[in-house]
Amino acid sequence: MKEKKIKIKWSNNSETYASIGDDWFSIAKKVGLEIPTGCLTGSCGACEIDVNGETVRACITDIKRDKQSVLNVSLTKDPYWEN
Repeated sequence: MKEKKIKIKWSNNSETYASIGDDWFSIAKKVGLEIPTGCLTGSCGACEIDVNGETVRACITDIKRDKQSVLNVSLTKDPYWEN
């Protein structure tokens, strides 16, 4: 049985669909967003995003199904990582 896609609503009012296990960086890129990166090991926190109110580090967390039918995602702003 084919798994249903997960609907994602982004902070820029874009919507996309992903599968369980997809990475956040490639899905964000599809809607024109770039998730900042730093160490890519989960230590620095540069890639933190909020998913349905829970902060996750995109570099070490794949997309997972939530109890809610839609994942609402906003990017975390950190002045130290701003260009």
